[in-house]
Amino acid sequence: MVGSASKTAMWAGFGLAILIGTAGGAVFAYIRFPLPWMLGAMCACTAATLLRLPVRPVAAVRPFMTAIIGVLLGASFSPEQLASLTGWVPTLLGLVGYVLVCAVLVTPYFRLVAGMDLPTAFFSAMPGGVIEMMLVGEEKGGDGRTIALVHSARILFVVAAVPLIIAFLADVTIVTGASATRLSIAETSIMSELLLAGCVVVGMVAGRILKLPARYLLGPMLISAAVHMTGATDFQPAAEVIILAQVVLGTLIGCRFAGVPPKRIGVILLVSAGSVTIMLAIALFFAMGLAVVSPYGLEAILLAYSPGGLNEMSLVALAMDLEVAFVSGHHIVRVILVVALAQLLFRGAIRLAPRKTSDDSDA
Repeated sequence: MVGSASKTAMWAGFGLAILIGTAGGAVFAYIRFPLPWMLGAMCACTAATLLRLPVRPVAAVRPFMTAIIGVLLGASFSPEQLASLTGWVPTLLGLVGYVLVCAVLVTPYFRLVAGMDLPTAFFSAMPGGVIEMMLVGEEKGGDGRTIALVHSARILFVVAAVPLIIAFLADVTIVTGASATRLSIAETSIMSELLLAGCVVVGMVAGRILKLPARYLLGPMLISAAVHMTGATDFQPAAEVIILAQVVLGTLIGCRFAGVPPKRIGVILLVSAGSVTIMLAIALFFAMGLAVVSPYGLEAILLAYSPGGLNEMSLVALAMDLEVAFVSGHHIVRVILVVALAQLLFRGAIRLAPRKTSDDSDA
């Protein structure tokens, strides 16, 4: 009985969050803010958590929304893009350097500014892999909750900042939302919607069977991409589907701090703002250098290197209609690199860390 009541309260809290997120998105869309439905929902729900409103995230929603996003991303692939994959080589190789530089520069920031112990600082500094970094960080002696909160703040700040940065660097019209140029759901065929739903179901099952990384995103994305790249169909998601994905994802990001004391949220946000500034500066540095040797522009490379979440940044690329395959492919590789390199780099960080002397221990 108690469990049933708690589930009801959880879903009621999520329903309230969706309403607040939708209202925030509508306001941002009205004032023509960049990427309005995601950023509006995210900002409104973050404010709701700070005001201690009973909003709640529901983890069970995320796999299905992630699968829908995967299908949307896959729908952006085309047969012509196979020929452009060689152009990814310089930027994919650069990702290794990007992860290394972030670890080297951001770890000391957390140590010196936030006073974190080495495991907490190091795994908070890695540019990706929220769950993986939290689990490995705890295993190595770090504060798992702090690591998770820092990464949640990282995603929030990056998703909020990157569209504005790109709006500054390029024509603002590319970030007002590609959904505005898409067909309405009333104008798309029933077959298109059935194909989208079929790719979601088949992709989720395939992702689990094949044990893919980020399986609920990658499985549906690969199925959808295969359908589109073979030329079997050219269906594109309706504008309302993209708006729904943005609102739900923005709501989930904003509700990540639900239940955390406002004072701690404030401290985490303040400290994380500095780390995100460093990471984005590094991303911009790499993007400027790689734009010289890559066929892709500065904006696409910056979005591909921005240290947001895989789902979130891929959806930003989709909403901006900016080299979706290139951006989502690089974020998948970034997450794999972070997970693969984190423990190896941490061993090096331990060796390089100053050791306590007997005088230090007596102080």
